[in-house]
Amino acid sequence: MKIGVIGSGQVGEALADGFLKHGHEVMRGTRDASKLATWKAAAGSRASVGTFAETARFGEIVMLAVKGTAALQAITGAGIENLREKIVIDTTNPLADAPPDSGVLRFFTSMNESLMEQLQRAAPEARFVKAFSCVGSSLMIDPVLPGGPPTMFICGNDASAKKNVGELLSTIGWQAEDFGGVEAARAIEPLCILWCIPGFLRNDWVHAFKVLRP
Repeated sequence: MKIGVIGSGQVGEALADGFLKHGHEVMRGTRDASKLATWKAAAGSRASVGTFAETARFGEIVMLAVKGTAALQAITGAGIENLREKIVIDTTNPLADAPPDSGVLRFFTSMNESLMEQLQRAAPEARFVKAFSCVGSSLMIDPVLPGGPPTMFICGNDASAKKNVGELLSTIGWQAEDFGGVEAARAIEPLCILWCIPGFLRNDWVHAFKVLRP
């Protein structure tokens, strides 16, 4: 599969490297190709670098892996027309540019509107699926933890897109839990806050959530 990863940061690199390892072709989108020259040289023949728009056109699946404050701008830079009918995996969280309060991150959205909803409105024909937003980059691909595969909470308005993303997640060590439409991102995005608290308080950054049923 061809996977476009928009973002030149740590999350984008972890996802790009992981999907390359699993045999996919990956293009990383960036505003400054020189930032990724070293990565591209080491990543192999199935890796490439392009603009946001080139990456959006390249990917059968497009992953949005930028800071939340830059997410809407990145979608615009990718080109709304280039995302039409494509699965867009939204990894972003609406983190405010402010320090945490006693280990609790601050958001620039409210509990009644998620960042994903804003993105879906900006690109209404893209098939957004929220994923990878409540775990650290070190565990995004092939997590190995006691108790079996951890849970990846996903949501979105397109059932077939969520099915495809769930199948992709299962190949990289996750159990997907579909929480419904885009509005469920109002609950999923704040899990990032909960996930980060042990890190800020105890430097514990290697953990994941898991849904258990009888």
